[in-house]
Amino acid sequence: MAKKRLISMANLTNEQYTNLWAELMRGLSRDGESIGIDKHALKDAVIALDSYIDATAAEINQAIPQPARNALTIQQKARMLMLIMKYRYTENA
Repeated sequence: MAKKRLISMANLTNEQYTNLWAELMRGLSRDGESIGIDKHALKDAVIALDSYIDATAAEINQAIPQPARNALTIQQKARMLMLIMKYRYTENA
């Protein structure tokens, strides 16, 4: 069976947005982090960032050099992106 080499996936569903938002709020609370916006603005930010990622997925994919771009699955590319974000913004914070 051939690997799927998708560039973009559909935006999250309303239920997924709600679950992601709730997980984010639980994590912020657990870590004792305060934010300067209300819960609704935080959910709006989640939705906006997901929309941005969807809109720029092709550009992100094009940044990956060959042969990796064609060899990696969407899940492998997502894992790589998540780890890059983690190390850039949380591991070195």
